[in-house]
Amino acid sequence: MDNKLGKVLIVDDDKNICEIIDIYMLNAGYDTRKCHSGKEALELFETIKPDLVLLDIMLPGIDGVEVLKAIRKNSQVPVIMLTAKGDTFDKVLALELGADDYIVKPFEPKELLARVKAVMRRYNFTEKDPEILNFDDLTIDIKSYTVLYKGEEVKMPPKEFELLHYLAKNKNKVFTRDQLLCEVWGYDYPGDSRTVDVHIKRLREKIKGGENWQLETVWGVGYKFEVK
Repeated sequence: MDNKLGKVLIVDDDKNICEIIDIYMLNAGYDTRKCHSGKEALELFETIKPDLVLLDIMLPGIDGVEVLKAIRKNSQVPVIMLTAKGDTFDKVLALELGADDYIVKPFEPKELLARVKAVMRRYNFTEKDPEILNFDDLTIDIKSYTVLYKGEEVKMPPKEFELLHYLAKNKNKVFTRDQLLCEVWGYDYPGDSRTVDVHIKRLREKIKGGENWQLETVWGVGYKFEVK
C-alpha cells in the first residue's frame, strides 16, 4: 500500500457499507484495506500496520469489542467504532476500552470523513504549540505523544492525550463539553457529552492531580485544567 494521507483498515460485516466507506476514503486520499470479520481484522492489522481503524462492533466470530481489546494490548493506533445500535452501553464500553470515537449507523460519509481527519490531526500539530508542557510532576510531550506522571510514563490512547494536552495548554480556561468535542475531536458535531465525560474519567484514573494543578469539573459548564 502506498502511503498517502495514511493507511485505513475498514472492518464491517456488511460488504455494501464496507464498499461505500472504501470509496469515500480512497477519494479523500487514504490508502485502504477492508475485511468483514474480527479474525481477518486482527490478521490484517498485524500485516499492514494501519494508521487508523474503522471498526464495526457487531462482527461474526470475534466481535469489535474483542478486536479493540486485542489492538489495545500492543498499539495505540486510533480506532473509530462503527455501530448500528443506539445503545449507550456500547458507546461507553468502546470508549472505556480505548476507542477514540464512535459513529452510529446510518451516518453521512462526510461526517465519517470529518471524524477520520480529526483523529488523524495528531500527525499535524502546529509548530506554534510548545512541544513540552511541564507542571511539577506532570510532563506532556506533544512530539513523542507521551505523558510522564510522577516520573513514570502513562499510556493513553490518542484522544485522551489530545484532550489532556488541549486543556493543559489552555490552563485555567473553562471549556464546555461541546467546545471540547469541536476543538479536540475536530468537527462541529452536537455529539453525546458522554464522550468527553468518559475521557475525563479515564484521565483522572491515570493522573490523580498534583500540588499545583488539577483536572477540574466546573459544575453546569464543563472542564478546565486548573493551575494554582
